[in-house]
Amino acid sequence: MFDKEKVSLGIAPIAWTNDDLPDLGGQNTFEQCVSEMALAGYSGSEVGNKYPKDPAVLKRALDLRGLGICNQWFSCFLLTEPFQKVEKDFREQLVFLKQMGAKIIGVSEQSYSVQGQQGTPIFGHKYKMNEKEWDTLCGGLDRLGRIAQEDYGISLAFHHHMGTVVQDADEVSEMMGRTDTEYVSLLFDTGHFSYCGVDPLEMAKKYADRIRHVHLKDIRKEVVEKVRRENLSFLHGVRLGTFTVPGDGCIDFSPIFRILAEYGYEGYMVVEAEQDPKKADPLEYAIKAREFIREQTGL
Repeated sequence: MFDKEKVSLGIAPIAWTNDDLPDLGGQNTFEQCVSEMALAGYSGSEVGNKYPKDPAVLKRALDLRGLGICNQWFSCFLLTEPFQKVEKDFREQLVFLKQMGAKIIGVSEQSYSVQGQQGTPIFGHKYKMNEKEWDTLCGGLDRLGRIAQEDYGISLAFHHHMGTVVQDADEVSEMMGRTDTEYVSLLFDTGHFSYCGVDPLEMAKKYADRIRHVHLKDIRKEVVEKVRRENLSFLHGVRLGTFTVPGDGCIDFSPIFRILAEYGYEGYMVVEAEQDPKKADPLEYAIKAREFIREQTGL
């Protein structure tokens, strides 16, 4: 299976405190979050809004718990903002990530995104790009990827996401085909592929050689069906429990792990399953996911 020297396990703080829905986990502190991550057996974390902005302060807190930063979400607006503005914000985040020792920056194009619009149904309302916009997006991603790699030693991994301009299999294929393999890789998210009706196993097979970061999340099919049937928003679905940790939903992870291992995947696999902490205790579910991954992979 996986090389234990080259594959690490992380978890995202979104299970403790939700940046898009601040009332979910609003009572949970940064210290509780990272302490429970370590207690559950993880070695890496992504960055949440409650994390200290001072790298020295954050690093000390993480070092005490044996944790490191593996990635941070970057909201990109290549279609709606001047490139110079995007680049400035991008470089600022890269400086922070380099100070934290991270090797990945997860980029999501947020122009026209409906993922954060609580009144907009997640199905049937996403924006479709025209040819010029595809050129703008992919050309911009190549430029950002070159900056990240050559100036900071960090890889750009593109995060396909429900409600954004790159959501489904065709859009991911278009983006991957138009970008430079040297500068743009894929942040492979099992939950978002499954949510939009795409088989994550097929995507793992197709893009295994360009996957540089993995988000492990499961979905509850009955909740997704309710979201579709009742025209609910993405965030409404989160409140209802669309997502859960690997092994607790409907996705078959065994063949996905096998494909990634066969292709020699290196880097972090991160449990990232946003739920309401009052309904799904973050520590309990973090432990549940950790045990499932150990059983499936030996990691």
